[in-house]
Amino acid sequence: MTLAPEFRDFLEWDRRLAERLTGLALPEQRVVIEDALAEHARTTNLVVAEVAAVADLRVPVAGGEIALRVYTPPGAGPHPAFFHIHGGGFTLGSIDWLPNAAKCAHVCVGARCVVATVEYRLAPEFPFPTAPEDCYAALLWLVEHADELNVDPARVAVGGESAGGCLAAVLALMARDRGGPELALQVLEMPVTDMSAGSAAHPSLSEYADGYGLERGGIEAFQDDYLPNLADRETPYASPLKAVSLDGLPPAHVVTAEYDPLRDSGEAYARGLQEAGVRTTLHRFRGQTHGSANLWQTWPPARAWMDEVVGAIRDGVRAPLTVVA
Repeated sequence: MTLAPEFRDFLEWDRRLAERLTGLALPEQRVVIEDALAEHARTTNLVVAEVAAVADLRVPVAGGEIALRVYTPPGAGPHPAFFHIHGGGFTLGSIDWLPNAAKCAHVCVGARCVVATVEYRLAPEFPFPTAPEDCYAALLWLVEHADELNVDPARVAVGGESAGGCLAAVLALMARDRGGPELALQVLEMPVTDMSAGSAAHPSLSEYADGYGLERGGIEAFQDDYLPNLADRETPYASPLKAVSLDGLPPAHVVTAEYDPLRDSGEAYARGLQEAGVRTTLHRFRGQTHGSANLWQTWPPARAWMDEVVGAIRDGVRAPLTVVA
């Protein structure tokens, strides 16, 4: 198997960054990564699209407040909304990181919707269940303040990448279980769906354990930081694939990558949704791996991934047709 030259270059950049992180405490790593991403964005001419407005808001959560950044598209509302959750192995990532800003602005313009991206608290400082509870509190706050944000609360989708895809799937479960907002769509990109003791049974976790960006050792380190209590890994709000029932969940669009160690567990979750009668689209992108979608502004196959995600969001939150008697 040969990876595309564009992605091999990205993997080499990632390898050099990993060398810089060696020996640094996690808080220091976060700063170095953010700076490196900003420099990479400058050298690759990453574009953050113009939107009508960007607002930074504060949302009360258990034990404090978190940030919610809201991107608003041009035009009259109320607009549909996409509640976005960034990835980063539950220990990294921020709404301030430039790739996150570029994606949110692009979705805002392309899907013609408000995009709200949440700064949930990270492990190991805040282990499970802080991240899903933060995200759920922010989702409720968004819906409760829909009028102020010019949002149509009946047309709200959730989604994210990797760890963010896990948290988006968990939000859908929480909303169903707790009588929360009726979501229009869940968009799960390379989602983490199984961190249980049985997760090693998914073949892709071994087949693509090394050399494809996300490595098995990193996955295990993320899990140890996020889920130090092994019993928590068996619960559906950590491992959605362990849910007893997937009935009654919102429609789903699941995207996986051929050479991703998380591929098989993500696809197993999509099949579980389909078997439960949930309208679900599953697309495995050939020739891609975990993180290759980040190249969407410079590599056409990654742009196809982004275009599909934007189209799924746009169609998923589209206003229902008005039937005239």
